[in-house]
Amino acid sequence: MVVTVSQSFDTGTILRVRGPLEFKCQLDRTDALLIRKCISTTFETLHSQVKSESCVLTICDSPVIIWPNRGVYATPEEISPNTLCEDIHQWIQTDEQESAGKRSAKKKSKKSSAVSVINLRLMMEATKPGPGSAPILSKTVQKSHFLSTTLPIDCVVRTTCNDTIKDAFERLLEALTHQLCEMEKVILQHMKGTTLLVPEPLHFLLPEPKGLVTVVYPAGVPDSQLEAQRKELHQQFELPNDWPYFRRATAYHFPIEPYKDGYLRNPHLVLTHPSLDNGKVYLVQGIYSYRHYMQDHMDDNGWGCAYRSLQTICSWFQQQGYVERTVPTHKEIQQALVDVGDKQASFVGSRQWIGSIEVQAVLNQLLGVTSKIMFVSQGSDLASKGRELANHFLTEGTPIMIGGGVLAHTILGVAWSETTGQIRYLILDPHYTGAEDLHVITDKGWCGWKGPDFWDQTAYYNLCLPQRPKVI
Repeated sequence: MVVTVSQSFDTGTILRVRGPLEFKCQLDRTDALLIRKCISTTFETLHSQVKSESCVLTICDSPVIIWPNRGVYATPEEISPNTLCEDIHQWIQTDEQESAGKRSAKKKSKKSSAVSVINLRLMMEATKPGPGSAPILSKTVQKSHFLSTTLPIDCVVRTTCNDTIKDAFERLLEALTHQLCEMEKVILQHMKGTTLLVPEPLHFLLPEPKGLVTVVYPAGVPDSQLEAQRKELHQQFELPNDWPYFRRATAYHFPIEPYKDGYLRNPHLVLTHPSLDNGKVYLVQGIYSYRHYMQDHMDDNGWGCAYRSLQTICSWFQQQGYVERTVPTHKEIQQALVDVGDKQASFVGSRQWIGSIEVQAVLNQLLGVTSKIMFVSQGSDLASKGRELANHFLTEGTPIMIGGGVLAHTILGVAWSETTGQIRYLILDPHYTGAEDLHVITDKGWCGWKGPDFWDQTAYYNLCLPQRPKVI
């Protein structure tokens, strides 16, 4: 297990270097002491490679190549050790430039987020300087055992606007060396006979001022078997033991990298908060996927809004690492209600609505998550629930499903003034039927802040408030 901490995570540039390092060692015997010694010797060789003049870092989507151990020598020649890291952006070719036919690599790229990432590739020069020599072949007959794997190096370094390439790349080399040391510890700790477990670097974004942290876990070992390591990390960073900061599902997702499943995450983050007199904003904590009508090749338009709200909630528990199961389908939700005795067998495959009570039952049945139910006799009374809703988002931080009349919605937060009683609700609307277009969803109010008149003033409402397990 390894930890490297970046600077405070607000604005600036992250240098992220990735690349495979080949781990190969040959054993004459397979006794444990010899294996450990051979592994350590192989890592010493890898350390030497990273520190050698053959080590090369190339900046992705650009012509920039840097030799960090040759005085931070770089090409093109306009780049010197004193070049600011931020100036590297002008050499990077963006997708927008390519689609517009702008082939010049020296066009400046537009930063689409406060945090920008410069991706680098770790490579090794295959040829050595000096005259070449003819290869010499020899043959030796002996029994041996060959250990081989690929180490997935993945290091990050935080830079400020004043950092030069020389400063940043010195820190990058330190991070690479440190990660190799800790990868060796992980391999030796989890070695079983001659079976190697590949080290897996993951990055986690902790609450300020701690910032971005890198941890190396043994790949293939489930989170359930890494609780002792997570407890150590929580102690080291003085984190509470009721939130899974270091589970794999909570690993940091770098800007611009698309999610493979195609769902939008946290669309509310682009919204401007409402201004209330002496008001405060209380929001969902963590990451969720926006689930709505017509996704997953499922036509549930007109009846599936509560199912979609439930799926959004399930995605939250999955992406915080509380559960490992996938988000349930409509049929799996229906089957769960049959299994708990809430519905008849004919309910499975139907287009019947469900409400907050059914959402509560499914969360308990499929995820082992308990929920509180808030009853509101009419929509006009919801405005008086500001304190309870604010407290929920402050302490639990989970999305809320609200059902009333024939509609269901997801509440992601509230803006509430304790002095005036003013309140606004952050609503994620499952009735949306379009594509995953963030601009449409936020501009048209499918994810947006709503006032008290959003609710049917005379309808009866039930709210399902999921309670998060207090685990790490």
